[in-house]
Amino acid sequence: MATSRGGAIGPALVLHLAVLAIVVVSEVIGLIRVPIGIGAVILLPILYAFALGIIFNPNVLKATGKVLNHDATKLAGTMITIAIMPFIARFGTTVGPQIEKIIAAGPALILQELGNLGTILIAFPVAVFLLRMGREAIGASYSIDREPNLALIADKYGLNSPEGAGAMGVYATGTLIGTFIFAIMPPLVHGLGIFDVRALAMSCGVGSGSMLAACTGGLAAVVPDQKDLILALAAASNILTYATGLYAGLFLALPLTEWLYRTCAPADRASTMH
Repeated sequence: MATSRGGAIGPALVLHLAVLAIVVVSEVIGLIRVPIGIGAVILLPILYAFALGIIFNPNVLKATGKVLNHDATKLAGTMITIAIMPFIARFGTTVGPQIEKIIAAGPALILQELGNLGTILIAFPVAVFLLRMGREAIGASYSIDREPNLALIADKYGLNSPEGAGAMGVYATGTLIGTFIFAIMPPLVHGLGIFDVRALAMSCGVGSGSMLAACTGGLAAVVPDQKDLILALAAASNILTYATGLYAGLFLALPLTEWLYRTCAPADRASTMH
């Protein structure tokens, strides 16, 4: 028993030291602004940390496998949910003081969930006609495929199905590059001067903790005087996305994507429908 306990401590200690080193390096680099036309790309420490985490993954850089063994990488996966809890709790504390401004946002905060249908309009044609995907296109394009969306696909089709494969592919892609995209886009879009900062803050709440952090960090960097409002609206939006996103996917997005596939799928892939 003592041996198994000692063996469990080793990977945990190595993992925490590796994470600490990545955090220190990322914070030392700090925030970098890259001017692009009327806007600017904001490079945040979370981006460097994410990039370093990918680079030092033993599956990417074989040399790190001598230190970060299988037990350490397996532990890292289970620690994600625990590690993100204080961050989500911190966001929750920003909602109360800004509750009047959140209420003032009115129906926009609730109806924004319908904006997820835009994922279908943009991604579905690319998946079916450009990438020539089969029923994988349904799981890949009906949402941004975060945890609640994966649960819906798993329950309806199973993750071993073509729909499940499509959903898992988008989930993995979002995990790898979603943080980068969500950190870079808000400052650029804000620089266009088209959208109110409150709308951009709401758009940060897509049901993903890492994307939420990257998005709000980038937006708050260009509008620091609105930081508290940005955090509050983004947190409220994220909570509502979790609350309403599953139902929007179940009753709107998924049936719509199914219908589009039955209607638009080329004949050579019609036989894969069930």
